[in-house]
Amino acid sequence: MPPKHVKIKNGELPDTPGVYLMKDVDGNIIYVGKATSLKRRVSSYFQRPHDARIQEMVSKIASIDYIQKPTAIEALILEANLIKYYFPPYNVKDKDNRSFLYLVITKEDFPRPLLVRGTELGDDSAKRYKAVFGPYTSPRSLRAALDLIRKAIPWSTCTPGQKRACFYVHLKQCPGVCIGEVSKAEYAKVIRDLIRFFDGKKDDLLKDYKKEMKAAAKDKRFEDAADLRNKIFFLEHIQDIAVLKREDEDVDHIREGEAPVNIFGRIEGYDISNISGTSSVASMVVFEDGAPAKAEYRKFRIKTVQGSNDVASMRETLTRRFRNSWRKPDLLLIDGGWPQVNAAIQVVRHFELGIPVVGLAKGPDRDKDELVCDPNNLEICAICEKHKNILVAVRDEAHRFAITYHRKLRSMRIREKLGD
Repeated sequence: MPPKHVKIKNGELPDTPGVYLMKDVDGNIIYVGKATSLKRRVSSYFQRPHDARIQEMVSKIASIDYIQKPTAIEALILEANLIKYYFPPYNVKDKDNRSFLYLVITKEDFPRPLLVRGTELGDDSAKRYKAVFGPYTSPRSLRAALDLIRKAIPWSTCTPGQKRACFYVHLKQCPGVCIGEVSKAEYAKVIRDLIRFFDGKKDDLLKDYKKEMKAAAKDKRFEDAADLRNKIFFLEHIQDIAVLKREDEDVDHIREGEAPVNIFGRIEGYDISNISGTSSVASMVVFEDGAPAKAEYRKFRIKTVQGSNDVASMRETLTRRFRNSWRKPDLLLIDGGWPQVNAAIQVVRHFELGIPVVGLAKGPDRDKDELVCDPNNLEICAICEKHKNILVAVRDEAHRFAITYHRKLRSMRIREKLGD
């Protein structure tokens, strides 16, 4: 806990998500931050060593105010809005404000949300964009939040007039701008809802959705009513584990004495794809801070393995991966059971990397996901079980990426044979 001379709002910090405001003796706000647990996050400033800048800031803290929010996503949004309003010195000290990330909504017939750096924003941003939100201090947290919100407010980054629907249409995360399935007026409402959410008006949005749902049900537009019901449920039960900041999880580890396995660091997920042993490929996907880092994805065409042998293919893939100088992962996730996991462990030991390896396999009846991890390291097993939803997301993305690449290779080979 903070020392006694630091005055805390209401005398204590709650163990809930929210935003905290550090103030000096004159009541000036010197720092604004977000947390999934206000109590743990704020207490960490006074419990462990920090760099010189943070130590200097801590020495000036006289009082701490806070604003509780239902979810980490809403804390993320509020933090950005408060930083923009107060411009606290320790949020921007030693860092040019132009290097922060901003969320902008373009001025187009079908507006798009884009992420831009302050250096790209320009002084005329109010004229160039429909809306500007930020600055955001955690780019990956912002991207993770956008990915989650898109499930309830499905916007588009497509251009109209495409022959085929984009990938996100199939996921129901794009209303179909690409293939003309949504009018300008209908899409304008989607963007208005997105702007309202990032303005921090989720409660107002929910009230409107509930009114629209009742009206749709009364008019017997049951499909529209069901869609609105799903949006309401999602917004009221946002599972925003992906938005958690890494330092919050580090605080949990310190408090609970867990092993230093950073589930919100860099997770690399691997999957092998082949049909009857032909065109075998492997995928490597990367999640950082619980969100996909798609620029880091890699794909491998299996070269040394004949036929269908997932274990040997996994061994080849990881051997080739670790011969590269790519950034070391905090955790390897293998799609498969003990044979595939053991192959991965052998490669990790060969390169003397010391990276934890876990697998995710379908159960005996293929109706549930079972973790495959070292029973001699119960701490790693406990952490992975606690955050299994993230590992499932990584596994599913690795499978999707592998299947996509495999189908592409098969199509190429079929075309080559037809050409002959």
